[in-house]
Amino acid sequence: MAAIEESGGGGGKEDGKVRAKKHSTRVDMTPMVDLAFLLITFFMLATTMSKPTSMTLAVPDKNDDKEQAQTEPLKASKVLTLFLGGDDEVYYLDGIASDDDDAKAKLGTTRYGYDLRTVIFNSQKRINAANPKDEKGNEAFVVVIKPTVASTYKNLVDVLDEMAITKSKRYALVDNLTDSEKEVLGDKIEAP
Repeated sequence: MAAIEESGGGGGKEDGKVRAKKHSTRVDMTPMVDLAFLLITFFMLATTMSKPTSMTLAVPDKNDDKEQAQTEPLKASKVLTLFLGGDDEVYYLDGIASDDDDAKAKLGTTRYGYDLRTVIFNSQKRINAANPKDEKGNEAFVVVIKPTVASTYKNLVDVLDEMAITKSKRYALVDNLTDSEKEVLGDKIEAP
């Protein structure tokens, strides 16, 4: 049993004053310790532990059939193409094909986070305003994400986070660059 004991003060005569003798005080600490352990146990059981978070990524089914559904090719005017470069930079072509004459002049550069989010929102607003939804109810806006040898895994995760934040439902990861894209990007995509 835990207890706090205080010894009594002197009952002697100092300076001619008579003082009453103090009796020792005894406080039983057992109920307080019990209460503390009950509270600790309660909060440990009532608290949810942090769960590991993962990002869901929808990938197409592997189709072994030779017969594939023919789809209409995407128009460059409906696509935002993001090239993941080195030093946390993103190069983008908004509504223009890489083999277009103006592609090199219209190649934009941005950073991850708020700047990239602004580019995505602006492109999304422009493309969806100019094009109606298709017969399945999908919006016209499509993002093509192309990592380069200069980018890192973190860069890819950051872009996928931006897709989730901006609620962009139609995007594609493409792991190779065309010759015209390599020409437009030039030395910006070379590994450091």
